[in-house]
Amino acid sequence: MTKKYELPPLPYAYNALEPYIIEEIMRLHHTKHHQTYVNGANQALERLEKLRKGESQEGIRAVLRDLSFNLSGHKLHSVFWPNMAPPGKGGGTPGGAIADQINKDFGSFEAFKKQFSTAAKTVEAVGWAILTYDQESDTLIIYQVEKQNFMHPPNLPLLLTLDVWEHAYYLQYKNDRASYVDNWWNIVNWDDVEKRFSKVKA
Repeated sequence: MTKKYELPPLPYAYNALEPYIIEEIMRLHHTKHHQTYVNGANQALERLEKLRKGESQEGIRAVLRDLSFNLSGHKLHSVFWPNMAPPGKGGGTPGGAIADQINKDFGSFEAFKKQFSTAAKTVEAVGWAILTYDQESDTLIIYQVEKQNFMHPPNLPLLLTLDVWEHAYYLQYKNDRASYVDNWWNIVNWDDVEKRFSKVKA
C-alpha cells in the first residue's frame, strides 16, 4: 500500500494571523479544506492501485484528474501555511539572498510586490499566485494557477504561494479579494521564503 499523505500541523495557532486572517477562516481552511485535499489524494492513489491490479483501465482519466486536483491542493497548502507568520514576525521586506534576487529580477521589492499582487488579484475565478525560481535562467518567476490542477512548470520549486480561492478570505473580506491580498503582505514569512530559496540555490 502506498504511504498516505497527512495533514501537516500549522506552525502557529489558528488565531495567530489576526487581524489579517481571522481564526474562523484559518480553522475551516486547514481542518476542512486542506484535509479534504489530503483525503482526496489518498483515495485517488488507492483507486489507482486497484486499477493497476485489474485488466481494465476504464475510469483512469477521472482518477488521474482527481489525483492532480487533490494532490496539488495538498502541496500548495503545505507551502502556504509556513509562508505566513504572525504579525510582528511576518511582513515587512525580505533580506538575504531572496532580496538580492528580487532586486535583480524585478528592479525593486515594490515592483515585485506590485506584480505578485496583480497576479493574485486577477486569477480568473479561483486559484493561486505563485513565486518560483528557474535555476536554468537564474530567474524568479511569478505565475498563476487557475483552479487547482497543477499547471506547474516541471522541476521548479514553490517559494511563495498565495491562495485566492474564496474559502481563503470570503468570511472576512466577502468579495473584496484585493483587500485580502493587500493585507496578506503583513504576514508573509520572509524567513521561510529565504530558506526555500537558499535550498534551491545551493
